[in-house]
Amino acid sequence: MSTETLLDIQGLETAYGNSQVLFGLDMQLQAGTTSTLLGRNGMGKTTTVRSILGLTPARSGSIRFRGERIEGLSPDRIARMGVALVPEGRQIFPNLTVQENLIAFAARRNASAEPWTLERIYHLFPVLEHRARNMGNQLSGGEQQMLAIGRALMTNPHLLILDEATEGLAPLIREDIWRCLDTLRTQGQSVLVIDKYVQRLIALAGHHTIMERGRAVWSGDSTTLAAQPELWHRYVGI
Repeated sequence: MSTETLLDIQGLETAYGNSQVLFGLDMQLQAGTTSTLLGRNGMGKTTTVRSILGLTPARSGSIRFRGERIEGLSPDRIARMGVALVPEGRQIFPNLTVQENLIAFAARRNASAEPWTLERIYHLFPVLEHRARNMGNQLSGGEQQMLAIGRALMTNPHLLILDEATEGLAPLIREDIWRCLDTLRTQGQSVLVIDKYVQRLIALAGHHTIMERGRAVWSGDSTTLAAQPELWHRYVGI
């Protein structure tokens, strides 16, 4: 497995107007791995994602993606470099069919990996093939999340980010999402997951970063995190 640093964040500070949210955040992600960003609500996780994507530009610090500085670039430019987001709330197109939602985002941003096609997405999420002609607003919440993941994968990204990966989903549907992430892990897709189910994420991800009040207060591997459950209670509330 590659040990190349895919994403390197150093001293990141981000604010909404006069309200500062990130205070010197440091975080690294390695290529070909699954990593998590953990913490209670309001600690800066989504703002971190927005800063990576250029949606809320950093005030200071650096963000390097595949070795290139990307802070200050437009969201469109960053997306075309190979960063794909599964946003909180899914945000699929309600008046397009499942297949149209997927085809609309087809691109080849990571030409070195096996391309994601409709057939591969349908193999990953068979229910989407059965629902291919249904409109987006006719899907259940779980099906919409599967479609949002499939849509992001159709861009063939270097990095897939899932913000609140299983928020509001029933337990059985959460397991479907975990199985998907496990498949992506075994295939070497680089993934950053934001979610609250620490014990499940320990089994799926290799590296974890915990945030508290806009800073990274802990980072390490799954073995170390599993041995310190007090960290979950203190910083994640699990």
